Amino acid sequence: MAGHVRFAGRLAAILACLLGALALHGLWRLFRRPSPWPPRFLGCVAWLAGARVRVLGRPLQQNVLLLANHQSWLDILAIAGASGSTFVAKGELQSAPLVGWLCRLNDTLFVERGDRLGVAAQVDSLRRALGGRPVTIFPEGTTGDGTAMLPFKASLLAVADPPPPGLRIQPAVLDYGSATPEVGWIGGESGIHNAVRLVSRAGTIPLTIRFLEPFDPAGLGRKGIAAEARRRMEAAQAGSGDQSRV
Repeated sequence: MAGHVRFAGRLAAILACLLGALALHGLWRLFRRPSPWPPRFLGCVAWLAGARVRVLGRPLQQNVLLLANHQSWLDILAIAGASGSTFVAKGELQSAPLVGWLCRLNDTLFVERGDRLGVAAQVDSLRRALGGRPVTIFPEGTTGDGTAMLPFKASLLAVADPPPPGLRIQPAVLDYGSATPEVGWIGGESGIHNAVRLVSRAGTIPLTIRFLEPFDPAGLGRKGIAAEARRRMEAAQAGSGDQSRV
């Protein structure tokens, strides 16, 4: 019963946050100004869902491709709130009720990872989105259990081979600490069940986001970019004294 009450209360708060953000977003659009409210709303939802985000390092605000490890849908909300980023997401999310609409509101780029013939078009679409606000890719391509990163899929990193002028790659590492075993969206669990489970959870969810030192992708190629980002991310996860860690 307590879990149901928590879920209902948090859901009501999220809906109130949505209405407020939509009103402010509409006001910004009325005056034809870039609206900061979609990513701020996502960050607010992360907080209302119980995430308590600590940010280490400084995310770049433009001309940057963020590469992050992936464990939960909370990753998206927290990164958006911390950096103002948009995202590259799986194409099936476009048709998901409410979620698809919210993704489009935040200028999400949808891709079909299994569509090998359409990779070039997807890379071109991603390239057009670079240069303004940050864009985040989860190179693992799916969520893991948080104990180790899955192999990186480098196909979309062709967007940085060669890179547009001024583009930087910034790795980011997300760590849920003691909540790691509970947070993961893995196995056969549905997205709805995972969301209800986490929003109903007692207490808060600690999340540290480490934005690491950006690097120039020129000359590395897509596989080299993936390898360098992974090296830096694993060094940060291991808590080493690697100079790339922030």
